[in-house]
Amino acid sequence: MTAPPNLLVDRFARQIEYLRLSVTDRCDLRCFYCMPERMKFLPRRDILSLEELMLVADAFIARGVTKIRLTGGEPLVRRDVLDLVRALGRRIGRGLSELTMTTNGTRLAQFAEPLAAAGIRRINVSLDTLDPDRFAALTRRSSLHDVLAGIAAAKRACIRVKLNVVALKGVNEAEIPQIIRWAHSEGHEVTLIEVMPLGEVDGERVDQHLPLTVVQEALESRWTLEPIDKRTGGPARYWRICETGGVLGMITPLTQNFCAGCNRVRVTATGQLFACLGGREQVDLRAAVRAGGTTAALPDSKAVNAALEAAMDEAMAIKPERHHFAIGTKGAAPKIARHMSMTGG
Repeated sequence: MTAPPNLLVDRFARQIEYLRLSVTDRCDLRCFYCMPERMKFLPRRDILSLEELMLVADAFIARGVTKIRLTGGEPLVRRDVLDLVRALGRRIGRGLSELTMTTNGTRLAQFAEPLAAAGIRRINVSLDTLDPDRFAALTRRSSLHDVLAGIAAAKRACIRVKLNVVALKGVNEAEIPQIIRWAHSEGHEVTLIEVMPLGEVDGERVDQHLPLTVVQEALESRWTLEPIDKRTGGPARYWRICETGGVLGMITPLTQNFCAGCNRVRVTATGQLFACLGGREQVDLRAAVRAGGTTAALPDSKAVNAALEAAMDEAMAIKPERHHFAIGTKGAAPKIARHMSMTGG
């Protein structure tokens, strides 16, 4: 009989079963709430190699993580990302129960079929507007056609699509019902997300912040929202909209804290393990995976395994009880200096 794994449990008795693994900090869009126009990306030497990413993933799977979401930046801009997806796909049923991805969709038309073949059955696509001009202003790129083509390709490949929509005051708030109606007519779910105060951007967070309590009230004046008991491993709460028949999720880091049930950690493309998206607590996994010397030596290195074990245990010891996200006054520094594209979604 196989012994149970040495599970990852933090000091608040929360078991970590979900890893969000960033494969790159680079992105082919420049969404104004996410990063500045002239974003400085990391040198490639700082990014974990494919072999190092697999070492990290396998270490987490061995400690009881059953779900991995690949993130970025934009994961599909990384050249060898399909090799990673295929390698992780072979872990499904062998410790891993689900492999998913968050993408901006610009390259999804090209990748949908091979992603499905590798084992991805569900994907999140970030899409904040269906208006081409608004999309170009929001992302600083004219790529809406590519994103919509990617969503259609994922549907044809039998990948379930959930749209992630960041609610932005004065930008897309009037369009949110239209986005929901369109998504549900196409068979897709929608999750609304409050803007998060991560990194310096070209604008004021206080001007961007739209509380989802306000959005929910507006939606309930239009439709009937019935709470449903749905769990996907993330922090969203879910409703079914009776009039559309579709599912709506809401992620509320500012107006309703969801930390009590946190079951996840994030690893950046440089191997920094962040125990909390909204905290500064971190552990350097890159140092751990490179403890055994060259990449060629990594798979058989006892030093690497020991270093990773110690690093994960340290992360459990420092994981905070909750985050303390807040939108301050105009001109205030962001609560967390690092950008979302560096942390991973």
